[in-house]
Amino acid sequence: MKYNFETIGKRYYTGSGKWDELLEHGVGEGEDIIPFSVADMEFETAPEIVAALKEELDRYVLGYANPTPEYLDTVCRWMKERHGWDARPEWILPEHGIVEAFFHAVQIFTREGEGVMLLTPVYYPMYQAVQNNNRVLVDCPLIHRAGRYEIDFEDFERKAADKNTKLFILCSPHNPVGRIWLREELERISEICLKHHVLVLSDEIHFDLVMPGYRHTVFASLSEEAANNCVVCTAPSKTFNLAGLQTSNIFIPNPGLRKQFLDHLLRSSTNPKCNILGYRACEAAYKHCTPWLEQAIQVIDTNRKLITGFLAQTLPQIKVTRLEATYLLWLDCRGLGLDSRELERINHQQARLFFDEGYIFGPQGAGFERWNLACPTRYIQEALERMAEVYPKYIK
Repeated sequence: MKYNFETIGKRYYTGSGKWDELLEHGVGEGEDIIPFSVADMEFETAPEIVAALKEELDRYVLGYANPTPEYLDTVCRWMKERHGWDARPEWILPEHGIVEAFFHAVQIFTREGEGVMLLTPVYYPMYQAVQNNNRVLVDCPLIHRAGRYEIDFEDFERKAADKNTKLFILCSPHNPVGRIWLREELERISEICLKHHVLVLSDEIHFDLVMPGYRHTVFASLSEEAANNCVVCTAPSKTFNLAGLQTSNIFIPNPGLRKQFLDHLLRSSTNPKCNILGYRACEAAYKHCTPWLEQAIQVIDTNRKLITGFLAQTLPQIKVTRLEATYLLWLDCRGLGLDSRELERINHQQARLFFDEGYIFGPQGAGFERWNLACPTRYIQEALERMAEVYPKYIK
C-alpha cells in the first residue's frame, strides 16, 4: 500500500504551539508556509492507527485502563523484531512522556547538588531536568569534526570519575545532531559508567527513525551489566507522530531500580497509567504500521538529500551535519557570518522560515538551525528557494 505523504492538515487554532508561532509572526492562513521547528510530523496519521482508534471509540467505554498483557507483549515483540533486543513485559513502567521520565529519574536517582552528565549540544528539556531540580550540570561537549559529532571520551571519563557525578542522560539517537551511536561507543560509555558507579538513562525516543545504512543499538542490549545499570526510555510518539496521546514505555531491567522508579510514581499517583487511546494507538502502530514507517523514512531521506545537494550548490556557506537518525537536520550556518539572533530575525521576517534555533540546545548550538524534515517534499523545496533568494543579501 502506498501512503499519502503529500497532504497536510494545517493546525492553526488547535493548541499547537508550533503553528501558533506562525500567527505570532504574521503568517496568514492563506500563506502556504509550514513550521520546521517542533519535532512532530506534518504527515497524515497512518490509517491503520486511525481505524484502531475509531474501533476503540465505537466498541468500548473510555474509562480507566491499564496496559493489557497483549499490549506489553506487542511492545516487546517490536523491540525484538526491529532492534534485536529481548525485552520482557515486566520491565515496562508507564509514563505519559519521556521528558517526564528523565525528570523523574533525576529526582529518584540523584540528590540536590549532585551531578548529571549530558553530551552537548542536546535536547533542551534535559538541561531543564537537571537545573530545575537543583542538580549540577556536568557538561561534556561533543567534538564537531568534518560535519559529524564524536564523544570526547577522555573528558567523559574524567567527569564520570568525579564522585559527585551520579547520573548520565544519554540521547540515543542524538537530538539535535542526528548521530547513531556505534555499538563500540555505547560499550565504552557503559564500561566507564559501570567503573565509576554512574547510572545511565538512555532516551531512545528516535530509535525507529534510522536512515538507510545505519542501525540503532538499544543500550540495555549491550550486556547484562549494562542492562542492570540503565533505564531505557521509548515511545511510539516520534515514530508514528503520536505525542499528543502521551504514552511511553520505560524499560528498567534491574528490579531494584524498577522498584525505586515505581515507588516514586506511586507517591505521585496511586495508580500510574497512560492514555487509553495511547495504548491502543501504540499497539496498532507496532502491529500494523511498519510499511507506513518505511515509506515515511524514505520521504525524510529524500528531503535530506534535496537540502544537502541544494545547499552545496547554492549556499555552500551552510554545512549540513550528516543525518544518521531522527528527522531533524542540523545545519551549521556560522559560515553566513551572521549573529544567531540576526539570522533568526532574517528567517522569520524575510525568508519566512521557522526552524528551531540552535542556541536553545545550549551554547554549542549557537549559529546552527534544526530543520524538521518530516513534511511533504514540496515544502522543503519552497523553503530552499526562499533561502536562496534572501540569504545572499545578508551574507558577510
